[in-house]
Amino acid sequence: MKPVQATLSDIRPGPGPRIRAALGLAPRDTLRQDASLAAGLAVVASVLAAAGLGSGRDPDALGWTLLLSAHVPLVWRRRAPVAVLCVVIALIATYHKLDFNHSAPTAASMAALYTVAETRNLRRTLPIGAGVIGLMLILKIDHGIAGVAESMRVTGWVIAMLVIGSYIRVHRENVAAAVERAERAERTREEEARRRVAEERLRIARDLHDLLAHSITLIGVRTSVAAHVLAADPDRLDRAAVAEALDDIAETCRTARGEIRTTLEVLRDGDHGSPETRGPLPGLHGLPDLAQTARAAGAKVDLSVRADEVPPAVGAAAYRIVQEALTNAVRHGGRDDLTVGVRVYGTEGALRVRVTDDGTGAADGTPGFGLVGMRERARSVGGTVDAGPRADGEGYEVTAVLPLEGAR
Repeated sequence: MKPVQATLSDIRPGPGPRIRAALGLAPRDTLRQDASLAAGLAVVASVLAAAGLGSGRDPDALGWTLLLSAHVPLVWRRRAPVAVLCVVIALIATYHKLDFNHSAPTAASMAALYTVAETRNLRRTLPIGAGVIGLMLILKIDHGIAGVAESMRVTGWVIAMLVIGSYIRVHRENVAAAVERAERAERTREEEARRRVAEERLRIARDLHDLLAHSITLIGVRTSVAAHVLAADPDRLDRAAVAEALDDIAETCRTARGEIRTTLEVLRDGDHGSPETRGPLPGLHGLPDLAQTARAAGAKVDLSVRADEVPPAVGAAAYRIVQEALTNAVRHGGRDDLTVGVRVYGTEGALRVRVTDDGTGAADGTPGFGLVGMRERARSVGGTVDAGPRADGEGYEVTAVLPLEGAR
């Protein structure tokens, strides 16, 4: 797709704005520009009248007054185009009725007509043009063949001014609409980019929370086991138990380091959110490892997975929800013989997750982001999460429903 900057640059200003810029005129300084135009047309009309070019008699004092007065309203032609046209036509009609030089005021009348066509829609322009032509025919009706020829010539000029003015108006509206569309598309792309960045930041925050909370909890539990073994009976030290606890800690650290490296690679890469930078998503195949890690932390985990192939996003959401639920159970279980049940099974159109424990549910008093993260995980695939004490008052329960349709 072509960048918005290139699209905007393609819509170049017309010759009018470039000429005004070269003359040092502000784009909105229309009054000064129109005053200059009126003065220039008045000079041209005076030269034509003084030279006697065209039919009609030379203007006298009244004729000069009417001729020059017809150019004064042009100063406000873009502020009140219809009113200006009416005044100009009235003055010029009187000028022609007195049979003064007929060519001199033509440019002023054409300028007024052009302005109406440029600033008004076709439905209003056509009746005005027809009225001007009708008035001209009335004035020329008693001039015979010469009047007919003159009427045809002026009618051609009237139609030409209306066509040119209408074309300029339509062109200007099309350019403005194109600029507006390009700006709207740019705003849409910027909003989409901000949304993607926000979603990616939220995803990374969830990943870091799930990873660090899970890993640090397991490290803490195994460290406590090693410390207990060392302090329980120094004379009969169970070196095998200490070694096993330390090995579990080392393995957890290696796993956490690998996942943190993957997350940091996503942060360093400019293409946020692309599948290439994220690496393979965790899924249902990783649930046995989570259960084994929780068992190493001292919990008795009963895992049951009864689900066919699910979309990667749904599998990743289920994995993270189970991971957070196991982490909270190990951290807040409050008992040495903690039992956790993990049930993942598919139903018609959805994957269901249920994690229960028989712990006391005692928290450390510091609110975290675990439940918020689980709900965001579920919401990302159109699902829901419920968490709270079990109905019988024994332990804690987390349930999730993750729709399969529409997920990727």
